[in-house]
Amino acid sequence: MNLRQLFLLFFVAGKGLAAQTIVPQGTWSARASTGLTLVGTWTAVPGPTSETVTGTWTLVNAQGTTVAGGGWSASKSPDGWVGNWRAANFGGTEPEFSGSWRSGVDLKPNARFADLFEKAAQNIVSGSWRFGSYSGGWSIRAQPAARPTPPTRDPNTRGFVTAKELPDGSVPSANVDGNFIIGPTHAPAVEMIAHEGVPHGTIHTFTMNSADSKIFPGIARDSGTFGTPSPTDSATLIVTTSHPHPYTRTVQVYVPAQYVPGSIAPFLVGADGPDPLLFAALDNLIAQGKVPVIIAISIGNGGGDAQGSERGLEYDTMSGRYAEFVESEVLPLVERQYNVKLTRDPEGRATMGGSSGGIAAFIMAWYHPELYHRVLAYSITAINQQWPHSAETPHGAWEFHERLIPNSPAKPIRIWMEVGDRDLLNPNVMRDDMHDWVVASERMAKVLADKGYHYQFLFARNSGHTDRSVKQQTLPEALEWLWKGYREVPVPAQRSRQ
Repeated sequence: MNLRQLFLLFFVAGKGLAAQTIVPQGTWSARASTGLTLVGTWTAVPGPTSETVTGTWTLVNAQGTTVAGGGWSASKSPDGWVGNWRAANFGGTEPEFSGSWRSGVDLKPNARFADLFEKAAQNIVSGSWRFGSYSGGWSIRAQPAARPTPPTRDPNTRGFVTAKELPDGSVPSANVDGNFIIGPTHAPAVEMIAHEGVPHGTIHTFTMNSADSKIFPGIARDSGTFGTPSPTDSATLIVTTSHPHPYTRTVQVYVPAQYVPGSIAPFLVGADGPDPLLFAALDNLIAQGKVPVIIAISIGNGGGDAQGSERGLEYDTMSGRYAEFVESEVLPLVERQYNVKLTRDPEGRATMGGSSGGIAAFIMAWYHPELYHRVLAYSITAINQQWPHSAETPHGAWEFHERLIPNSPAKPIRIWMEVGDRDLLNPNVMRDDMHDWVVASERMAKVLADKGYHYQFLFARNSGHTDRSVKQQTLPEALEWLWKGYREVPVPAQRSRQ
């Protein structure tokens, strides 16, 4: 097969063409109708204006040797991108070939070339090519890089906090503060299992619409897209595919059987609801008198994850905005609809969550300590994930252990935290040294100890990010520890909502 045949085959049968990462360099592959597979590399270099881009490509044989290559260029047109391509045989036996190409994808007038690949991550993008009297079609589907498997960390790593290793299968006492190592096995606690004779709380469900929210009217990031680090600041992510978008969220309210209608009750606000594990634990813990008669409000997020999403905006934003949303838009609905009264005492208010929901729980208490004093967090996302960028807190939640907690007077916050030995490390394109969940948790434990906070930190062996088995093992003890010191007027066990 000569170069002319090979190159025509590449364009005509290019339905397998793919960029493996949405970055200005990568690899491509194509499969011909004959079964022949072609692979190679490509690069992109911005042109003198944002309207142009140029690049190179190579074709690699089965032995990994580059056998052909060339260049390409692109410029904007009213209906997408158009450009030229050039091919040459490195062996010198064929003349150089050149032609034109066009993309058949709808892009915004201010779109960058990278947006073509971001679009291709959502759907197949197609176009046409021309070479003299020959013409044909091509298509491309970008494949974002797979999330790497996190390494297993050693809790005794130099620089980590000194922690007490507990016997396998045990958890720390609810009466002590400090750092502990648990695992590697994680059997469910007995309080996570339904027991005969234990009263069950009533669970109410309702939905909330973005159209009714003054604080969170709704955004979304296009499916299959993410963002690109700023070329001038690796800690800043540029997201161009986030836009207004409606949502609905589910809210579940757990009212204990022991609650006396109309009485003032302590409560817990949970993120990423509904949370049936929480409700199961509360049934048993309340019956045993290990925690107060707590109303639990488990709030669903607005959708998506991380930068540019509604969930990311709600949970990762370094401000009191989410706490204000809960206070002004959620809690009044709960009280009005279910004949409950929620305490205004911050000592009787707790927040809880995992991952970004965990940092949201801490953010609520940090920015509004007059509302919340108790925080419970699994795999807390105390990393750089805030979007949009904030000049006041440019490193997002990483700022808590980097600057905010060390440099601020201690606040009346009691916090329980957990992290897994296989928790997340650099799960996306950002490489700013602020995307390590294990290091972030260790740093949080250190600064909390230095400032004299009441905290309990668990490092879980044989555990991933927000590991369900670890939650089933530790949640009852965590809740009991969380509510230590709360002064409540006892309610007789016999008095129930029934």
